[in-house]
Formats: sequence, structure tokens, C-alpha cells
Amino acid sequence: MDKYVIRGGNPLHGDILVSGAKNAAVAIIPAALLCDEECIIENVPNISDVSICLRILYELGAQVDMLKKDTYRISCKGVRSFNVPYESAKQMRASYYFLGALLGKFGKARVSMPGGCPLGDRPIDQHIKAFNALGARHCNDHGMIDLAADKLRGNQIYFDVVTVGATMNAMLAAVKAEGLTIIENAAKEPHIVDLANFLNSMGADIMGAGTDVIKIRGVKYLHSTTYAVIPDQIEAGTFMVAAAATGGDVMVRGVIPKHLEPITKKMKKIGVNIEEFDDAVRVWVDGPLVKTSIKTQPHPGFPTDMQPQMATLLTLAEGTSIVTEGVWEQRFRYVDELRRMGADISVDGKVAVIAGTGKLMGAPVKACDLRAGAALVIAGLAAQGVTEIEDIHHIERGYGDIEEKLRGIGGCIEKVSSPSVRVKKAL
Repeated sequence: MDKYVIRGGNPLHGDILVSGAKNAAVAIIPAALLCDEECIIENVPNISDVSICLRILYELGAQVDMLKKDTYRISCKGVRSFNVPYESAKQMRASYYFLGALLGKFGKARVSMPGGCPLGDRPIDQHIKAFNALGARHCNDHGMIDLAADKLRGNQIYFDVVTVGATMNAMLAAVKAEGLTIIENAAKEPHIVDLANFLNSMGADIMGAGTDVIKIRGVKYLHSTTYAVIPDQIEAGTFMVAAAATGGDVMVRGVIPKHLEPITKKMKKIGVNIEEFDDAVRVWVDGPLVKTSIKTQPHPGFPTDMQPQMATLLTLAEGTSIVTEGVWEQRFRYVDELRRMGADISVDGKVAVIAGTGKLMGAPVKACDLRAGAALVIAGLAAQGVTEIEDIHHIERGYGDIEEKLRGIGGCIEKVSSPSVRVKKAL
């Protein structure tokens, strides 16, 4: 069993490079199924969710070649199967993007109910609503979702709630559908725009991505392309918070500062200095941090995927802060772990009250999901003493080479393997 061992208390200094966006890559890779030629995808993050996506493509019959550590050539001309293997699909939430991509390619798809981080009830009813509007029938058979359509036709789709996954799945299914599809109440996150740009680079006709109305005019053919995934705004935000939590001075490179605005505004409000450049942000602290209130919302609001990291930073601030989770249930499960490290946090439903203590102490903790794990890494870097984080497979779903990157700016973190304990059954 692997774990991170962190010796905290050292301010982070130097330059750190951000990888490609996880939430864009896990949709763009399945979208390669829609291409009738080969495509090259650059700036692909080295994370386990991406590895699973690429494995699924290979299992479906695609040719997948690594050209560089972050660059893949994908040809789906040989794909004949529309059935995603159960064992692969159940390991990640984003496996549901294969529903839209395979439906768009074959007019049918079979994928298991998705796995991923346990953040409460995350139904896919809005995905199904979109597929039905385009002419697909569906059924749920022993945990497998089956879709079939005689012909996909463009239609008007209105989402009852703002949903990133369903917006992207609707785009994937509609890009080759006959006629015009109009998606209303669409999500506006940067990775929505990135998926649209990738599809348009292959000849799709998508307008309005990044607004709440997306129009897609179906095309018959998608050609080859070379495309680079956008930088990961959440990884960038995580490094920004780590710099602030340790009282450091870090240049976070390879970013799009516009994508970071919701994070930057809140960090400045609590006393963090941030200077923006064309493709970088400098983050440093030269005074006390102060309390604030945060409520997570769909883009362009404060991102839910940065909530645990910011809550960790607020444990080091002066005064009492209020953090309200407006997107997912069960996003405060990490609080018990931070309490082990000396944090003073109380939770009532979707609201956390954080009394800043100004310090954290190293302790053994467990990552309960991806972003909670990132928060514990930040806490370990800022804490006095040694922190050991178990269940780091959650962290590796979304952060590639994180220990190597953090060591490059002075973080004392290493990944170690400990033998699993076997308990003999009493006779």
C-alpha cells in the first residue's frame, strides 16, 4: 500500500509547471472515437483517470501510441465494439463520456454505471434526458446502461440543473446527429469550451460553448487533428493554495490566468498576494491571512473542486470563516482528517464553520476522495511535524507526479510503499 510521507513547515519557493486539465482530457479522449481518422492529443496529464480512458479505447479496438510522456496518437478506425468493459468503466466517474461518444459513433452504447469519488448522489438522469431528446432509447440492465438509436436527430435539450457531465455528453452525442441541436442551461466551465474546440478542430460545428446556450449543427465526417489540452485550473489552484499555506513564494507556470479568476479573487480577499502574467501567476504571502466566506457554485462561481483546499488554508487564517458547499453532498468528509491535525471545524449539512487556529500538526490521515486528498497534502506541507497520507490512489486520479513537482519547490514529500497487513483467520 502506497502512502505519502510529508515533513511540513517549509515555505515553498520556486517555479512549478501545471499539467493538462483532467476534466478536459477525460472527455476529449473518448471524443477521439468520433474521429474518422487518427488524431494527436498533446498536454495529456499523467494521471490514473487518463490511463483508464486510454485503456478503454484500447480495449474497444483503438490503436493508442504514446509519442511523448504527455502526447498520444489515437486511431479509432478499427473500433467495432460499443461495449465498454465493466472492470475498466467502474473505476472512474468519467467513463460515462463513452456513452455519448459511442452513441455518436455507432448509434448504440453499453457502459456500466460509473465509479469515481464518493461525493454523494450523482445521478445521470440529465445525461439520459439528452440522449432521449436526440432519439436514443435506454435501459438499465444489472448496472449496465444500454443506449440505442435508429438515427440520431438534432433537438432542443433543456437541463433541469447545470451539469458539466451531461453538457459534455450531449455535445458528444449531437456532433454527428442530423440537424441542429440546441442545449439550454448548459454548463460553462473551461473544459466545456476545450471539448468544443477539440471537436471543432476536427470539423464539428459547435457554437456558444462557454455560454448557457450551445448550438451544434451535425456533420457527417470528422477529420484528423492535433490538439493540446488546456492547463488544469484545479491543479494550478491547488499549487497556489499550497504556496500560501506554507508562507512561500511560488511561480505557477503553464496556466490560463482567466480560468483562475474565481480562485484568485478569494485568495486575494484573505490576504494572499497574486501577480498575473501571460501564462503564469506568482503567489506569495507577507502578512497574516484573514477570514472570509465561500460558497461553491457552477462556473464562473467558486469551483467545488477547490473547496477542500481553500478550507484547509482558512484553518490557518485569523477569525472564523464560513464555507458553504453548493454543488455536491458529502464534500466535507475530509474534515475529520483535518481535525486530527488540529483544525477547528464544525459541519452542519452543507455548511462548515472554520475557526482559524493558525497552525496544524502532522498526523496520520487518509484521503477519502481526490480533492480531499489534495487538501491533506497542503495541510501536511503547512503542518509542523510529519504527516502520513494513506489511500493516495484517490490523489493520483487527478494529480500527476505531484510529489516530484512539490519537491521541486522545496516540499519535503515522498511516496513510500508499506506492506499490506494480512490477518490470519483464527482456527
